[in-house]
Amino acid sequence: MKLPVVSGKETIKALSKIGYYIRDQKGSHVHMRHPIKRPLTVPMHNEIDRGTLRAILKAAEISEKEFIELL
Repeated sequence: MKLPVVSGKETIKALSKIGYYIRDQKGSHVHMRHPIKRPLTVPMHNEIDRGTLRAILKAAEISEKEFIELL
């Protein structure tokens, strides 16, 4: 399954469905927190690079399939 090209906004919306919330923002990077999982930094770009998205999903401990379902 190929990862779709998504924006920072779409990524944040999907991650918020599994308990992540926005803590703050520095420039174009949004810092997200979760009660038990590792904190994440999501770039607020129109298109997030697939490699960057994979790194975010790995840190969030969710699979590409789970992420696609959250979108």
